[in-house]
Amino acid sequence: MLAAAVSTPLSFAGAAAAPLARASAPAMSALPELSKKLNPVLGYWDPLNLAELNFWGAGDDATVGFLRHAEIKHGRVAMAAFVGYCVQSNVHFPWAPFNSIPTNIAPAEQWAQLPEAAKWQIILFVGFLEVYSEHSFILEKYGQKHYMKGGKPGFFPDFDTMVHPVPLNLWDPLKAYKGASAERKADGLLKEVNNGRLAMIGIMGFCAEARVPGAVPALSNIAHYAGDPMAPFAANFHLPGFAS
Repeated sequence: MLAAAVSTPLSFAGAAAAPLARASAPAMSALPELSKKLNPVLGYWDPLNLAELNFWGAGDDATVGFLRHAEIKHGRVAMAAFVGYCVQSNVHFPWAPFNSIPTNIAPAEQWAQLPEAAKWQIILFVGFLEVYSEHSFILEKYGQKHYMKGGKPGFFPDFDTMVHPVPLNLWDPLKAYKGASAERKADGLLKEVNNGRLAMIGIMGFCAEARVPGAVPALSNIAHYAGDPMAPFAANFHLPGFAS
């Protein structure tokens, strides 16, 4: 969330383009114009000058690519988290094993009650997605480069290269943008980044109100959580600096 929030001003509409054609990360000089497309009121805003920090000595384009990819990825995760929070709090399936899950507790509390083995399965699956989307061997199969080496920030490869068939891809599983015009894709990219920004604020609002009642008055009706949502394994083992 933090990486995404500070890099928000650096994003632009082409961030999460479908894997069709190769595109380079924008140069520093293009950022103001690109940012204006996303938010005409705010425009380019980088108070910490992150785009000029030259991460790991890789150059300006690599730094911008990293920041843009961080925002896009965190925005996507936040959108999934926001929807998941709403579903987890309001939708209850009446069959096993869901019928044994209490409906009056916060999603963070539901996570805390999961067995440790189940938590690690989720974490490791997310780790697999990270490795799969970052590995140059996979990216090259789709004519892509790493986002810090001139590739498209936000690009996620299909699962066509998997040994075992996977019915749906993570990006555009229903092929809604297959064959779409350039104008429609550009509009969709703008919406994705902006919705991701709003979702990051939204999910943090849920977490804040659940942990500190009254922090977000508009969400006062959600279930509260006595634990720390930023310490996901606190129920299994103690982490230094976090309350158990």
